[in-house]
Amino acid sequence: MLRPMIFPSGFVTSRLRLRPIAAGDAEAIFAAYARDAEVTRYLTWRPHASLHETEAFVAASIDGPAHRTYVLTDPDGGSAFGAFDLRAPAAGHLSFGYVLARAHWGQGLMTEALTPVVRWALARPGIWRIGAVADIDNIASARVMQKAGLVREGILRRWLVHPSLSAAPRDCVSYAAVRD
Repeated sequence: MLRPMIFPSGFVTSRLRLRPIAAGDAEAIFAAYARDAEVTRYLTWRPHASLHETEAFVAASIDGPAHRTYVLTDPDGGSAFGAFDLRAPAAGHLSFGYVLARAHWGQGLMTEALTPVVRWALARPGIWRIGAVADIDNIASARVMQKAGLVREGILRRWLVHPSLSAAPRDCVSYAAVRD
């Protein structure tokens, strides 16, 4: 039997604070990125049409035994402008996903968020691998993972549905960092 993963209460960098998502974050998430079709283009969910949809998403993202969703804020803890989901799908493995409001693209913020998460994960006893996939056309996400020290492993054919792009599964590129 797998023991529940114990995720950290947050991460802090020079420009970011990652803290656990809370019900009160729904309005900021909806306003910043959840309804933006360009932001959600490569995600596994469509843009939200209403605040109610975002509230349901946030409620489902509140901590579970095998995942923790963090919101990205400035270091002082202002409004959420991104999210980072950390999951423990199997013993010894972590996976993640992330989203960032378009107004914050191109500033290196997601690499800044991912890098300490990778360091934390690989320093934990019993964690041997952390990885994620990016749609074959999502060059920006692939670059984030490369800059954070993950290595491209290969293409997973027909791996994930990105409903804003296609009803059929799309090819994804797998990236991971492993502990020796």
